[in-house]
Amino acid sequence: MKNIFRPAMCAKKVSEIDFPSLYGKGYRYALLDFDNTLAPDHCTEPVDYSYEMVEKMQKEGFSLCLVSNAKSERSKKIAEMLNIPCVSYANKPGTSGVFKAMDLIGAGKENTIMIGDQLFTDIAAANKAGIYSIFVERYAKKEVFYVVLKRFPEWIIRKVCRF
Repeated sequence: MKNIFRPAMCAKKVSEIDFPSLYGKGYRYALLDFDNTLAPDHCTEPVDYSYEMVEKMQKEGFSLCLVSNAKSERSKKIAEMLNIPCVSYANKPGTSGVFKAMDLIGAGKENTIMIGDQLFTDIAAANKAGIYSIFVERYAKKEVFYVVLKRFPEWIIRKVCRF
C-alpha cells in the first residue's frame, strides 16, 4: 500500500522548487495551500512572499488555484488579492476540493502539482487524488493549536520514512 503521507518531492520553501524542471516534465497547473505555505498561518492578506511566488509560478507557465480548508471568506479574499481562483472548504485530506479546483482551472491528474506544508491535509489530499505532491516546510512557527497538535505525528512519519 502506498504511503499517502509521503510527498513526491520536498523543498524547504516554495521559492526553492524547480518550476522550470516541473514544467519540462509536463506539469502546467499548481494547486496551492496558503496558510504556512505562502504566508504565516491565518494571515488576513497575502504577504510580499505570496505575491512573489504566485508571480514566479505564473512566469514559468503555471495556472494556479488556491485550495484551502478555511471555513470563512478569508481564503477567497486572499485569492482575489493574488488574482487567482480559489476553492474554500476544500475538505483536505479529502479529494473533493482538489478535484473541484482542477475542474475550475481545467487541469488533469497528469499535469497538476499540489504544494503544501501539512502531510495530513495537503500531501494526503494530493496523493489520494493521484496528483504530484510537494511538501514544503512551514512558513512560520506560530500556528493555531490544532495544527500544532499534528506536527509531532508528522515529525515521526518524516523520521520513519526518511524525508
